[in-house]
Amino acid sequence: METALRDGFGRTHRSLRISVTDRCNLRCRYCMPAEGMRWLPREELLSDDEIVRLVGIFARHGVGEIRITGGEPLVRPGLPALIGRISAVPGVGDIAMTSNGVLLADAIDDLVANGLGRVNVSIDSLDPDRFEMITRRRDLDRALAGLAACERYPSLRPIKVNAVALRGVSEPDVLPLAGLARERPYVVRFIEVMPLDAPREWTREAVLSGEELREMIGARWPLLPMAPERPSATGTSWRFADGAGVLQFVSSVTEPFCASCDRLRLTADGQLRTCLFSTSETDLRTPLRAGADDDEIAAVARLAVSRKEAGHGMADPSWTYAGRPMSMIGG
Repeated sequence: METALRDGFGRTHRSLRISVTDRCNLRCRYCMPAEGMRWLPREELLSDDEIVRLVGIFARHGVGEIRITGGEPLVRPGLPALIGRISAVPGVGDIAMTSNGVLLADAIDDLVANGLGRVNVSIDSLDPDRFEMITRRRDLDRALAGLAACERYPSLRPIKVNAVALRGVSEPDVLPLAGLARERPYVVRFIEVMPLDAPREWTREAVLSGEELREMIGARWPLLPMAPERPSATGTSWRFADGAGVLQFVSSVTEPFCASCDRLRLTADGQLRTCLFSTSETDLRTPLRAGADDDEIAAVARLAVSRKEAGHGMADPSWTYAGRPMSMIGG
């Protein structure tokens, strides 16, 4: 392995989240407007060859964990084959994907056959009407079918369910979603809503905090804290006291985990982001297409990582986010 990617605060970066598209088949209220999104032109998206080459460069510098994201990654044609190529890159030891599940039932066999090792499925409500209200699509049955299809593969377990919590909307869903972790081979992850929506309607008041969620669930099923999955875990883990399952709480707003962050992000158009909430990006696509060699591209990435901020700064009440929305960054 060549020189590891370390920032100025001593954090070594081992995880890369790759957005393969900015497009999505849902229109979640905390992410996109109902209509009017302007998609990236096809020629601006990284090709499969470009993605695989960049993965190889990062893998040679110690990045062995890859997560495929979007938009909705399954709207990109040929995704299983791309995952197969990534899985063959020396140094890559783990490939995960985050999906809304709508297209997953028909794709999971090919995805697993090509090396997919873990999956997170985003489902914010088990109520069809509330699911439609949040996503602006009536696709709960398809999302649940995709989630269930993953159960055919023990290698994917524990399957993770991502649920964004919105104050004034999500309260009726908290216990039903938590109950999934008691009944199925799922780890349910409650995620605080973040200021990454395209309409720029996020407010701190909309955040239903991890602490509040634990209190709601604990009143029904007592919870006990667990050791983190790994030092750089994005969420805290809790188990039901009666041993019936595990929950996680990703509390980026109220309980940030910046000090142990080891993640980088590559957008669908080839921009490297060292933090989800960065307002700056480092262009890797331009030198890639201009003929730069691997060492030159690695040097650009290494400089960007060295300048990574200590944290996102949301603890400051005056903090605002002016960067690209989540769908253009990668979930």
